[in-house]
Amino acid sequence: MSLEAFQLNGKTALVTGSRRGIGAAIAVALAEAGADVACHGQNPDPGGACDKIHALGRRTEYFEADITNAHARTALFEKVLSTFGRLDVLVNNAGPIRRAAAAEYSMESWEEMIEAHLSAVFHLSQLAGQEMLSRKMPGKILNIASLLSFQGGIRVAGYSAAKAGVAGLTKAMANEWASKGINVNAIAPGYIITDNTAALREDPARNQQILSRIPAGRWGEPADVAGAAVFLCSAASNYVHGHVLAVDGGWLAF
Repeated sequence: MSLEAFQLNGKTALVTGSRRGIGAAIAVALAEAGADVACHGQNPDPGGACDKIHALGRRTEYFEADITNAHARTALFEKVLSTFGRLDVLVNNAGPIRRAAAAEYSMESWEEMIEAHLSAVFHLSQLAGQEMLSRKMPGKILNIASLLSFQGGIRVAGYSAAKAGVAGLTKAMANEWASKGINVNAIAPGYIITDNTAALREDPARNQQILSRIPAGRWGEPADVAGAAVFLCSAASNYVHGHVLAVDGGWLAF
């Protein structure tokens, strides 16, 4: 296989939650591979990803939308299509995390986690799938799952439940769309240095517990996820369907 299989020249991607962190790293990596990239966030500040993509000579636009709102998701998708004219790659990355003991976990937090991390993934994937199927064009859908797709975690009942759902949804959609040339896969990041993990890293005891459990001996960086994303969004992964790829420093192997 040549390196051209990893290129995304002529492709357009939408990466949700790409203002910073894992989403920004993936957005820039896709642009480095040749894609034009629609970036997304929940507030007006586009972050630095768009500037980096512009510097690479690729087309990019920033779209603000609340992915917990179904109407906002539909509007986001329609704006991306109107602006870029096509969508070849969807990366479902956006979503916060809410931490609390299960006995005190509020229904508001539970519903937010399910909506942001599961319902939004289904809805945007459905919209992308409908577009790809109607045009009879191949495409790539990449969901960002989590180690907690496989494990329960601590104090993250809603997030863990949603991410377990993402793993199942990835496989279900892959089963239906693989024969149509649409690849649906997921990445399950381990403990990565992002805003979502700041509380864990700032707790000396918990930080040490986590570090001692990671065979690689360090927290991951957002860039550690980007290479796997390029693979799963490119022709190099054309025969990979319904897979959840752990990028975790060896955590699940320990």
